[in-house]
Formats: sequence, C-alpha cells, structure tokens
Amino acid sequence: MEQGFVLDVRCPNIGQALPASTEDYTATIMFGGPQSAFEDHIPCIPEEIRWIDKAINGAAPFVGVCLGAQILARALGAKVWRHPKDFVEIGYSEIYPTPAGRSFFTKPMQVFQWHKDGFDLPSGATLLASGSSEFPNQFFRYDDHCFALQFHPEVTIDMIKRWTVHGAHMLDRSGAMPREEQIRLYPSLDPKIDKWTKRFTEHIIELAKRRGAAVASL
Repeated sequence: MEQGFVLDVRCPNIGQALPASTEDYTATIMFGGPQSAFEDHIPCIPEEIRWIDKAINGAAPFVGVCLGAQILARALGAKVWRHPKDFVEIGYSEIYPTPAGRSFFTKPMQVFQWHKDGFDLPSGATLLASGSSEFPNQFFRYDDHCFALQFHPEVTIDMIKRWTVHGAHMLDRSGAMPREEQIRLYPSLDPKIDKWTKRFTEHIIELAKRRGAAVASL
C-alpha cells in the first residue's frame, strides 16, 4: 500500500477462496499461522499446497513466510518436520548469509522468529541463509521468483505483544525467548529488519517487472 499497490487479502482457513491464477498480480505472499504444513486434516493446508503450483508456474514472484515457507518447501517435495526434542524458535535469533545469499545481506542479521516446525531444503532450491543447528534452513530461493523465509520480517511491536499473550503457552518451551526480552529488543532491532524488508520488497517488485508480471501504476 505504501508503494501504491492494492492488497487482495485471502484467508482460506476461514473459507475464503484463493485466486484462480496469479496472472493479474504483481506478487503473492503467503504468511504464517498456528497450523503445521503436514496437518492435512486441516482443509486449508492441502488446498494451499495444491495452489502453490500456480505461483511456481506463474510470472508473479511468490514469498512464503514461516508457515508459507514450510508449505512451499512441502509443495516442492521437501520434508516439513516438528523438532524431535520439541524445541521451538521464538523471539530474536541470528541468521547467516550463505555465499549465494550475500546479495540479500552480507553479514549475520538478528530476525524475529515464531515457529515450532522446520523444513528440509527442497531439491533444486538455493539456500540463502542458515540458522542454528536446530533450524538450519532459514531462507531459500526456488527458480528465480519463489522465496521462503522461516522468519517474520513483517512483525510489529503490537504483533509481538499479541502473540506473546495468545501464545503464552509456547514461551515455556525450550528455545523460547521470554516475552519481556522480545519487547525490550524490538526498538533496537526492528529498524535494521525494516530496512532489510524494504530492500527485499524492492527486489520483488523489480523481479516482477523483469518477469512481466502485472505491476500497478505507482
């Protein structure tokens, strides 16, 4: 919206239909949720996995965030898994660029996390950033236009306060940062994350133009 684009928000978990194609879109973004990408008994999960083919085969760039990243990984044939020791990654943690990822960031970056599942790197994908030994795959690209981000660059302080209340039961698990620490770190870390997010968004818009995806008049 800030750059002149109109948002078309769909939530299949409450019965909203996904777009029939992506040809009229500049880009598509699949955000997170409390579900797991292997929970096929939840109708929206297999529906979104099937829908990913439209994004992979279309001109519009695709970005999956957290659950969206895990759904992309599974749609590409990779395993999505619950941590065997019930470890979670909640709060701020450091990720590290791979050689292929240095065009996106050149040094380790603190990012916000909220997940209990991880994923293997799909065949044919390029790992752009790695994380801890518990959740090593943090950021990958498939083809030149599909991206998966395990972390949450979109998080705001209001979201952190809300998630740490409604998801308070998760904060007792190994790997979770205390609520107070998350809130304390936000003012110092968010400006750097926000700057990175804006650069990444600009990359997606330029990529859409190069691929001939529909781009709104700015």
